[in-house]
Amino acid sequence: MVHRLNRYTISNQPQTASNLFSHPILLGMLAFGGYSLATLWYTHQRWDAPSIFTLSVHPYFNYLADAFNHGQLHLREIPLSTLDLALYNGRYYLYWSPFPAVLLMPFIIIFGAGFSDILFSLLIAATNVGLTATILRNQEFRRIVSLSDFKIALISLFFAFGTVHFFIVFRGEAWYTSQLVAYLCAAFAYWGALAGKGRLAFLFAGIGIACAMMTRLPLIVLGLWPGYHLYEKYKDRGRRWLLSSGLLFLFPILLSLGLYTLYNYARFGNPFEIGYSYHLMNEFFVEDYQKYGAFNLHYVPINFYYQYIYYPFPLTGEILMGGSLFLLSPLFFGAFFSFRNATWKHALVLTITILLTSVPIFLIMGTGWPQFGPRYTLDFTLPLLLMTAMGIRNWSNILIYLLALISIVHYILGIYIFIP
Repeated sequence: MVHRLNRYTISNQPQTASNLFSHPILLGMLAFGGYSLATLWYTHQRWDAPSIFTLSVHPYFNYLADAFNHGQLHLREIPLSTLDLALYNGRYYLYWSPFPAVLLMPFIIIFGAGFSDILFSLLIAATNVGLTATILRNQEFRRIVSLSDFKIALISLFFAFGTVHFFIVFRGEAWYTSQLVAYLCAAFAYWGALAGKGRLAFLFAGIGIACAMMTRLPLIVLGLWPGYHLYEKYKDRGRRWLLSSGLLFLFPILLSLGLYTLYNYARFGNPFEIGYSYHLMNEFFVEDYQKYGAFNLHYVPINFYYQYIYYPFPLTGEILMGGSLFLLSPLFFGAFFSFRNATWKHALVLTITILLTSVPIFLIMGTGWPQFGPRYTLDFTLPLLLMTAMGIRNWSNILIYLLALISIVHYILGIYIFIP
């Protein structure tokens, strides 16, 4: 059988303006510039001192990294604000999973606990944009859906500035930092599954999912699509080869789960206690927590409303509760068109991934307040973005451009009016 060369194969493409514009490094740099401007505005409004090197009010992962560097699990230095920290036996802990602190450890060794978590967030977020573009440009992904360089650039810029990722970037703080790092890890897993060769692809994907899980535990389910893609790609190599490679995929995930339970046991004497039972929550949530706990079906209607129905314009007092995923980022409507002959299996696996990731988001106490847009949906934005790419592959550039522009305007306005 003679295989035609894919006309979108990157290595054979001339370096046209469109090709250069979709380059991941350039897109990452553009994102960093835009994020820096948003950060300068935010820090000026909040502290009257515009800077991307500012430390946020809640840089908890800095303090946890400092604790790790000194061989302990509880905070060595106590932040000025202890909101949402876990207080147990007179010691402060984080209920967030610890991987962001692991990434910060070398920075804290060099610069101390005062290292800017806002700058760290900017760097992670810009990397997220570049890595997303890398996935879309990958030759393996282009065998699933062929996208022009211009469409890749539009989708990448849409992700950078027209989704809730934009809102999360500029504040620093543990809540938002963990989400940015989780996306980075998931994107690494998806890139590893696409770009890796042979067993290395399984290992890279497993490491990425393990790190994502050690940042936000429910993201273990994001491993479904990399696992499916790798199975489809290598199923002809036989059951024994697939089994041994699958174990390579699972090993870092299972190892991380084991280490996480030991981490919890060392802190709270219970391998399944993450610290939620002891956390110093905002008074806004106390009444609901006492009545319904942290996860309950009671929260489903309000979470669904503020994540999928509520449109925050014109402005009302509800704006900090969230906003509709699809109304604020209408290009995501393209995901519903991904169930076509060539991509329906991938779309189905990605849909199952999104639904499973949504379960704890619907059940959790709180919508993500205070926020603009549905920030918890960043947990499944990567699979949703891939479905969107599959769905809009035959759309006109003008339509994609207009929907991306509407999305970007929404989030620029949201950031402008957001009350620090």
